[in-house]
Amino acid sequence: MTRFFVPPEELNISFMVLTGENAAHAKVLRLKNGEQVMVCDGQGAECICTVSDVSSGQISLVVNSVQKSSSEPSVKVSIYMAFPKSDKLEHVIQKATELGAYEIVAFPSARCISRPDEKSLQKKKERWQKIAASASEQSGRGHIPEIIILGSYSEAISRAIQADKAILFYENEHATTLRMALETGTYHSVSLLTGPEGGLEDGEVEKARRAGMEICTLGSRILRCETAPLCALSAVMYHTGEF
Repeated sequence: MTRFFVPPEELNISFMVLTGENAAHAKVLRLKNGEQVMVCDGQGAECICTVSDVSSGQISLVVNSVQKSSSEPSVKVSIYMAFPKSDKLEHVIQKATELGAYEIVAFPSARCISRPDEKSLQKKKERWQKIAASASEQSGRGHIPEIIILGSYSEAISRAIQADKAILFYENEHATTLRMALETGTYHSVSLLTGPEGGLEDGEVEKARRAGMEICTLGSRILRCETAPLCALSAVMYHTGEF
């Protein structure tokens, strides 16, 4: 079923009208009267609708039912990733969205090579959010992960530890595995923090440990900065019964 996203305030219990990019997309799909579509608010609510009128620039819909999205994970997983080089973050945003991430948080750390300024970050954030929206639509999700940009590593730690379970991955950790961390305690939210190319500095890892984050290994192999968060997210989804 074709899926459209609209702002939460446009979700209606009786009828809706698709305009702008949604209407243009519907035109490309050649939707006709009587066809059913899914309309989501990007925050977990979705409507089954029937096309009632197709006209220039807008598509009218009759709402058949409103329900909570059945495609969202039971555990909210936040990805915290230090700014990587090139377009690696775009890849992570797209794939993490498909895998079920609740949000993706980017931040600077000591070894980050990429340090975009505020002006370029605003443009990048708009693009990153569109990538998340497109991936949500393609993968049948009812929630669009928010792309959040923080100004420092300290901010990332302070925010990450608010999750029920906060985990940082470090290549020099050998005792605690991700499986061990996930098998202890109960949790409804998880934060997964990974470093940039070159990893996190020892002092940064100790700062996270003192703040209350669990320091884990992702195995005996060194993973690229764009591989680590996706590997960890997949493991959490498997452990919590999403796969």
